[in-house]
Amino acid sequence: MSELKKQSVAWSPPVVTTGQVRYATVIAFCAWAFAVFDFVLFGNLLPQMGAELGWDAARQANINGWVSFGVIFVALCVGPVVDRFGRRVGVMFTVGGAAIFSALTALAGAVALLPLIAIRALAGLGYAEQGVNGAYLSELYSKAESRRVRERGGSIYGLVQGGWPIGALMAAGFSALLIEDFGWRGVFIFAGIASGIVAILAFFLRESPHFQILKRIRELRAVGDNAAATMLAQANNIAENHSGSSSFVDAFKGAALRPTLVLTLTHVLGWMPVLMFGILGTSVITSVHGITFENSLLILVGSNFVGFLGYICHGAVGDRIGRRNTIAIGWTAATVAFLAMLFGSSSEIMVVTLYAVGMFFLIGPYACVLYFVGESFPTAVRGTGASIVVGVGPIGATVGSFGIQMVLSGGGNYQLAAFLFGAIPCALSALVVMAARDVRSADEADRIEAHMLASTGPTSLAVSE
Repeated sequence: MSELKKQSVAWSPPVVTTGQVRYATVIAFCAWAFAVFDFVLFGNLLPQMGAELGWDAARQANINGWVSFGVIFVALCVGPVVDRFGRRVGVMFTVGGAAIFSALTALAGAVALLPLIAIRALAGLGYAEQGVNGAYLSELYSKAESRRVRERGGSIYGLVQGGWPIGALMAAGFSALLIEDFGWRGVFIFAGIASGIVAILAFFLRESPHFQILKRIRELRAVGDNAAATMLAQANNIAENHSGSSSFVDAFKGAALRPTLVLTLTHVLGWMPVLMFGILGTSVITSVHGITFENSLLILVGSNFVGFLGYICHGAVGDRIGRRNTIAIGWTAATVAFLAMLFGSSSEIMVVTLYAVGMFFLIGPYACVLYFVGESFPTAVRGTGASIVVGVGPIGATVGSFGIQMVLSGGGNYQLAAFLFGAIPCALSALVVMAARDVRSADEADRIEAHMLASTGPTSLAVSE
């Protein structure tokens, strides 16, 4: 064996220090919180924008629908960038893009409607950032020098995913504080500046060890040293694409096929109960049980607080019994709670309690979902796979929205709509996720891919000369 080959096999990225883990966790949390801030902000401020720009309610709904449709395509485009240029670049790209297009939203009114829709769709880079977070942190934590971080990565990620309720509350709070003095344009500019600062700080993130190894393998192949590249790939159970970059097709091959299909369907189904009970929850409760909530702010704070607790608890449980099992148990419990709420007593205390329990078990498992998505795919397609799952998920909300309209316009009520497009999809998502592999780390996903290649021989992925 040549000295170069020996060095290639022996080479490994620098150890991930505790300080690097802490910095990455803080940046990922802030990135997600401000991404959600902007994501929620548009929905919150759309009535004010409509009032100033002369959009009626129908026009506002139409705009929001097209923006949501555009966000799906933007999110899908992020994955190949992450797999080609790195997880660190992916964080900067998504957060920086969200910052730019959030600030550009302030130009609305000075531009035509189509450019506004395009700007808001591109601001969906912030939504796509959660997929990058899951891929990046699952790799970083699995290679940390701290054994506690390696064994409790899901618990830490639960804190990061907690950026969703924090961002939602910030959107409500800062809107109330800033809109009177600065208008809705000023609020969007503030959101853009905040995300821009996080994007700059993301420049100092440590690249994930998995991608560093993949990058070195590609460099060896680029100079023609295929033997050394193969030995390094085999030593680390990492398979790379023939092209040296990632494409959507690769997410439907080898070990990536199963998580792509299973987790995408799981995420699509999961978005339906999120829409029904998370976004339209107060409408469901008031319609079904005739309960009037006077203080909507308290409901907003309370539901987000319950969601945050759910993230922390499910993240910790996922480290102990596996994220797949935790997701299935959580969504099953949420189904039971929501069914009891829909068809049980109309006592205000009982309804609110069951709603809180349902939200705890519906929202909390997402601390496991995004982390589990990241560790379910092989390194070479981890970003692409995550972007497909995250990007396609909101289709469930679109289907659910049309389903609700169909039930209500057909003479049905919110109780029937919530049962068909809330409780049932929640139960199905818990069932479907059990078809995924019960992987416990990013390294395990790579070992599965390497084993499949060893068993069947190289096909679309190259790990041999």
